[in-house]
Amino acid sequence: MSPTLVARSIRPLAESDRPQVAAMTQSCGMFRSEEVRVALEVFDAAVGIGRRQDPDYECAGVELEGKLAGWACWGPTPCTLGTFDLYWIVIAAESQGQGAGSALLAEIERRVTGRARLIVVETAGREQYAGTRGFYESRGYQVEARIPDYYEAGDDLVTYVKRLTGRREDGQTGNS
Repeated sequence: MSPTLVARSIRPLAESDRPQVAAMTQSCGMFRSEEVRVALEVFDAAVGIGRRQDPDYECAGVELEGKLAGWACWGPTPCTLGTFDLYWIVIAAESQGQGAGSALLAEIERRVTGRARLIVVETAGREQYAGTRGFYESRGYQVEARIPDYYEAGDDLVTYVKRLTGRREDGQTGNS
């Protein structure tokens, strides 16, 4: 039997999305309270809540059947040429496994193509994150570094990288 197709769309996020973003980030079961706080600070900067919008953060949301099901935030890594960090990608618990994360990641890659050489993702090494690591690996991201006991004893930092094409070495975009 083939999986049921779910209507997905990607859209910009706005201040009015904050309650849903907060709820899904808290309830997805992946993040500690201090991580949720940081994720919401980044969201606020990306959409301009409480201050001017920070141009170093970009964000988007994914809807499934017209309901916000996930969000992501990414941006250029300071002091680099063509490296982007994927800061957060969060899918609501009830929407996981329906292609929302894949749709968001594909959109991020589409949006940074021509500007980025590398996308860097940092994630946790604890068992709870095995699915997250598998998600990135199945989409062409490779482990470049692992720092044991980084987040806490027994929880490593795992850094993934995906190399993109379409960016010239001189930092300019386009075809030469």
